Amino acid sequence: MKEIIVIIGGGIAGLEAASQLLKLGYSPIIVEKGPSLGGHVAKWNRLFPDMTPAADIVSGLVESTKEANIFLNTEISFINRLRDNYNVKLSNGVSISTKYILFTTGFRLFEAEKKEEYGYGVYDHVLTNGDLEHWFNTEDDRRISERDIKSVGFVHCVGSRDEKARNSQCSKVCCITAIKQAIEMKEKFPDAEIWCFYMDLRLFGKKFEDFYTKAQRDYGIHFVRGRVSEVSEDINSRVIVKAEDTLAGKPIRLTLDLLVLMSGMVCNPDCTKTAGMLSLPLDSDGFLKSSDNVLHITSSPKSGIFYAGACTGPKTVPETLAEARSAVLEIHSHITGK
Repeated sequence: MKEIIVIIGGGIAGLEAASQLLKLGYSPIIVEKGPSLGGHVAKWNRLFPDMTPAADIVSGLVESTKEANIFLNTEISFINRLRDNYNVKLSNGVSISTKYILFTTGFRLFEAEKKEEYGYGVYDHVLTNGDLEHWFNTEDDRRISERDIKSVGFVHCVGSRDEKARNSQCSKVCCITAIKQAIEMKEKFPDAEIWCFYMDLRLFGKKFEDFYTKAQRDYGIHFVRGRVSEVSEDINSRVIVKAEDTLAGKPIRLTLDLLVLMSGMVCNPDCTKTAGMLSLPLDSDGFLKSSDNVLHITSSPKSGIFYAGACTGPKTVPETLAEARSAVLEIHSHITGK
């Protein structure tokens, strides 16, 4: 009989893990609370730094998991330990007995309305990185479609590296996402002036620095080191931004057609709810706590429970996929005793 592994979350980590488990001869079961697979990546348009269409990545992963058992629109109602097995009760009434559970529950974007000073939900032409990706995919957003765009601003680190927001960690991908989106907006509106306001640029990944250089050299995107201190709106519903250029040592006041807030990653609250059923600990950043953060980041402190992807902290797409593969190898080692 094939070993059953329950995967909680149908984003790219869950899909990649299921794909690899199928290749090893196991029976993965994906439990996804939403109506479709792919998670946040499925909502993105293109991926940095090569501008790869996100849909291509997701469709390939979905195709590779077509032999897996997949429950959509389904949540975890209850989990308990019965001797050597976990009893997993699903919201659709199905119960599963398994020795192995893989959390691939991902993250959610910081709720930008909590940073009231930026005016999200108050001013007509303030949106988030998630909103902008939706527009790239659908071109359906009155905040963008209804006006001729001549100037756009991006605010980095919204809800990240922010003690007041109770989220002190760096979200890792906001800087490079802002650069990607700034380039995309310049492609959409070639005559527009594009501004990025940052504390410091954290561009650690392969080709990320090249991408940043390209944004300045080939697209003329302006980068201003300094926090936005005030956002308001004029009589024409244009956004007025006040900031300080800390490199030039002078204040800046800009009037923009759009202001995009780069909401950071925070732990998915559904993840912490499910983790609580198993008394799994949270780390100081609010994400799930691995056995350690060097050798065993895909292992939990509980036997048979594993992690992959952004449930343990902010991750890029390549890191997420790599962790999914690593978690599968750990599970395989436990099963085979090798």
